[in-house]
Amino acid sequence: MSGVEFEQGAVRIDASIIAAGFAIEPALVQHLMHEGQITSLYERGLDRDAGTFRITFFHGRRRLRLVVDASGNVIDRSVANIGRRGHRAVRREPDCERPNRKPR
Repeated sequence: MSGVEFEQGAVRIDASIIAAGFAIEPALVQHLMHEGQITSLYERGLDRDAGTFRITFFHGRRRLRLVVDASGNVIDRSVANIGRRGHRAVRREPDCERPNRKPR
């Protein structure tokens, strides 16, 4: 599998994508998820974002957010340190394009 796949109502994501966001080894991802040390949130886009999905992973004080189209292509990716309340530093991956969206 490469990237993100949608199959019978489930989402499958290559562990290397998650591992890269958290700077850990891909072999650790499944174990950390089973232990509850990596958690996730899945959201379906509405209105102008229809046809896209936002998948967010949390591990320690880091957040990895992926915006994916219906074909499983990552169209936006960000990693944030979410330490103190109200404080975050976001790093956008330069290789992801955001078609049909205005820059923030």
